[in-house]
Amino acid sequence: MKIRILKLTPESLAGLLQGKASTFNLPKDTEILDVKMDLFTKQVSMVVRSENFEDVAESMTVPELSLSKSVVESKGASKLVVAAKPQTMPEPKSMVAKLPTPQPSRIASKMENEFSPEQRKLLSFTAKETCVVVKPVMFLKAEWEDINEVVRSLGGKWVKGDIISYWEIPLE
Repeated sequence: MKIRILKLTPESLAGLLQGKASTFNLPKDTEILDVKMDLFTKQVSMVVRSENFEDVAESMTVPELSLSKSVVESKGASKLVVAAKPQTMPEPKSMVAKLPTPQPSRIASKMENEFSPEQRKLLSFTAKETCVVVKPVMFLKAEWEDINEVVRSLGGKWVKGDIISYWEIPLE
């Protein structure tokens, strides 16, 4: 598996799309496989693939590319250069007689399929170690009851917060 996750701020992504000062030193054969925006954390996650990335076993989590920033002076104008460096993954201890545990992202996508396409447009899904967090991306009016019913049928509950409220569905 030769893929990595690249995490950006919306501002840095906008700068890249506008051709501004940010540049990434990624391999020339890099392909973008998926892009997701988490509105609550204000973070853009891009899944990228390249033959130049170190191969990682499928049972391992997808490693992130860590970004190091440096400023380069050229002809009186400063230019921000962001170099992508792959993080080293620790070797798995013992894989003997162990079945790979399902990845939380796969479980989250299975739970996502329990909702109608209209409901999915109103929600964001985040997989954590013990649960899937389902957050509304906008104010829910009449849709809240239907979504709450689906979440409860999956064993989840509504978590009321001071600022942000969400549903938690435990992983089984």
